[in-house]
Amino acid sequence: MSDFAQAFEQILHKLGGREAVQTLLGVGPSALSNYMKRTEIPRDKLALIRSALQERGWRFDLDRLQLIPINAETTKRVLLIITGGIAAYKGLDLARRLMDRGFAVRGVMTESAQQFITPLSLSALTGEKVYTELFSLTDEAEMGHIRLARDTDLVLVAPATANFIAKLSHGLADCLASTLCLATDAPVMLAPAMNPNMWHHPATQANMDTLMSRGVHVVSPVSGDTACGEIGEGRLAEPVDIAAEAERYLRADKGCLAGRHVLITSGPTHEPIDPVRYIANRSSGKQGHALAAACAANGARVTLISGPVSLPDPANVKLVKVETARQMYAACLDSLPADIAICAAAVADWHVQNETKNKQKKAGTGPPDIQLTENPDILAALSTAENRPSLVIGFAAETENLIANAQQKRSRKSCDWIIANHISDQPGDSVFGSD
Repeated sequence: MSDFAQAFEQILHKLGGREAVQTLLGVGPSALSNYMKRTEIPRDKLALIRSALQERGWRFDLDRLQLIPINAETTKRVLLIITGGIAAYKGLDLARRLMDRGFAVRGVMTESAQQFITPLSLSALTGEKVYTELFSLTDEAEMGHIRLARDTDLVLVAPATANFIAKLSHGLADCLASTLCLATDAPVMLAPAMNPNMWHHPATQANMDTLMSRGVHVVSPVSGDTACGEIGEGRLAEPVDIAAEAERYLRADKGCLAGRHVLITSGPTHEPIDPVRYIANRSSGKQGHALAAACAANGARVTLISGPVSLPDPANVKLVKVETARQMYAACLDSLPADIAICAAAVADWHVQNETKNKQKKAGTGPPDIQLTENPDILAALSTAENRPSLVIGFAAETENLIANAQQKRSRKSCDWIIANHISDQPGDSVFGSD
């Protein structure tokens, strides 16, 4: 018997047997057999099954094919706001994924979202009324918008369009959805989705910075094909990943770093000699990026300032991409105040003072004259800043006298901790590029 068939048999048992489920779904015996053969339950029937299971204190996790007991006193409620992008259709899948994890989902749709999907579709999935109008006498009589905003454990906006993000950033409340986001005392989570150019536009990024500084949690968009035919960052994260992030946020401990701002540097810096050549080092950025992901997973608001790397962007962090040490220095100071600073980047000590605008060519007169000048010291600057982070952590990459050199660096830079890494000319023994 397949895993699905075993899980379906458990559902039949919990709901009183085959005849009871046939009556519940309004189907004959052959329909149940077909569900088992196809390993799939129609969405409208699945919604009825979920509702009946929930009344009996159970939830069905479709991804894991498990029945999980529900403690009614700890059932979490999600207010799912769907705004008007082409990714709105994924809101239906997201609602199902949230319910699979035992959340009670109540839907809100903007006027433009209703151009892509209907409130009836969302209502059929959630078993709840879907709210669409701010000035609805019926809705206000049944549940006023203030109660709707407060009667939830999480406000999840997915997809969140550039327009809606701008509304929230500027505190506008000209529709039910934006009013709820202002009136709620629950945490707000956004899953943006839009054209790549719109996502990277300075106005959108400034709006996101504003919202994140206010504590709004963000499930970052991913790179891929978008509905407009362009490829790039802006595609809505997969519904299963958004639901998993909501579950982590609501069910798990908020984390030891909740409420903290952590500033992390990562990767190498590139110091240009000319438009073609540059001075760099072997840093991969793996360590800094892993630290950023771990801090975010433990509840921190993370700003990751990264030099050129070929790594995927960590989820739920603010990423600032730079190339040179001077750019990284400026970005670090701009990101203060922070509670913790972790300087994991391998920053070049020098940059080329006489960088040329054109490629330097062989002229038969020997090597070019390259004049170096010292780069600003990021670790020392953060350690002595007026708004110094409470904890400043540096890294020392050494080829010899590891402990002694690291201790001297900690004292010289005035940081709190120093992490000593051994560098070797043997690839298997060196920290650069390793896991």
